[in-house]
Amino acid sequence: MNNKHILIADDEPLTRKSLYEILKFEGYRVSIAADGQSAWEIIEKDLPDILIADLQMPRLDGLGLLRKIKQSSLPTSVLLITAYGSVETAVEAMKEGAFDYITKPIVDNEIKIVIKRIFEQKNLLEENSSLKKQLAKTKRANFHRLIGEDEKMQRIYNLIEVVAPTNATVLIQGESGTGKRLIAQAIHQSDPKRKDKPFIEISCGALPESLLESELFGHVKGSFTSAIRDREGRFEAADGGTLFLDEIDAFTPALQVKLLRVLQEGEFERVGDTKTLTVDVRIVVATNRDLKQCIADGSFREDLFYRLNVIPINLPPLRQRRGDIALLVKDFLSKSSKKIKGKQVNEVSGRVLELMLNYDWPGNVRELENIVERAVIFSKGDCIDEESLPDFFHEISIQPHTEEKNKSLPLKEALKSSEKDIIVSALNDCKGNRKKASETLGINRTTLYNKMKEFDLLDE
Repeated sequence: MNNKHILIADDEPLTRKSLYEILKFEGYRVSIAADGQSAWEIIEKDLPDILIADLQMPRLDGLGLLRKIKQSSLPTSVLLITAYGSVETAVEAMKEGAFDYITKPIVDNEIKIVIKRIFEQKNLLEENSSLKKQLAKTKRANFHRLIGEDEKMQRIYNLIEVVAPTNATVLIQGESGTGKRLIAQAIHQSDPKRKDKPFIEISCGALPESLLESELFGHVKGSFTSAIRDREGRFEAADGGTLFLDEIDAFTPALQVKLLRVLQEGEFERVGDTKTLTVDVRIVVATNRDLKQCIADGSFREDLFYRLNVIPINLPPLRQRRGDIALLVKDFLSKSSKKIKGKQVNEVSGRVLELMLNYDWPGNVRELENIVERAVIFSKGDCIDEESLPDFFHEISIQPHTEEKNKSLPLKEALKSSEKDIIVSALNDCKGNRKKASETLGINRTTLYNKMKEFDLLDE
């Protein structure tokens, strides 16, 4: 028997008894209450890890219990029970901090899955806190195929390491070209249980609804005109591994319902079949749209969003981490030189790096990679100069530069030169206030001090 404590609060005796038996059999320590006030009295004396509460109860309802728990900043996770007609109220409760909700009649397997998910998230938060302390003093320039030393990227690397060993669903949000696919692959590769199993991906926006459903869930012979044989879908292909659904916002309402069921119960049927299939799949989804706006527009289900948004990862655009541009350029130079026969380009001029640092990169990392590859093709020597860049780069407005900066420099030296200029500019803008300058640059004061020392700026 484990030491996890679950409290059941429901005014229906049969529901209380049924849940008590299910959870007791699973090895949890279980308490019961017939109304909200009695449940609160138990909470004050013996804090549960999870509260399972009916929305409608005498004396104090489930929503009232949730609010009292949140107002008291208690770590208890709240799972609400609701009748079908009260689903909207349950979704509102999730906005106020409920972990999830289940509808009556309660299915044994569903409640077990949700309870398991809650404890996984609790463990995740504890591990994340511990890992943050361990990694606070370390900085990585790359993580799997991801490149970047920016603080935002460091936080993402740390989060991936914590999330990967769990079964938690991950929602990756970011502009086109920021590397959402690489994040999904890093999650898969960091999972010791799944890394040797399939990583299956599908771009949902590239397929019409009828074909997308068949691609995801498979179909049986004769289910539609061109279905000449049985075919397994991506969920079956990814069994034991990871399924990456890009452009999740392209899901139609009907497909959203099917995905919701897979997330809740791990079950689905092939198109045209009645046989229920079960899979063990880690689901990672991505979008470049604001799903909350999609919910407001009525194109995306709110309850699906909350189930997908268990672990959100917000990937920053390249313009918000300009300090990583030189690192990325170096990596792309190496890849392009290997890819393009007869070319060995190792560096960019200081002027080119300066232009790149002043460009906003609407296409993000993908655009930078394409520009570097193009520049390698057009370069006449082993260094990329302005002539190798597209015409629009010559229209970029930048700060006046000296002749020295125009000379070809090894990438490492060019990076240092530009880095020093950026730091000097930030200090000037903040009138020498190091605290404000470090905040502007997105680094801590110790890092700023060390950089100033490196560039002989302390006396200035």
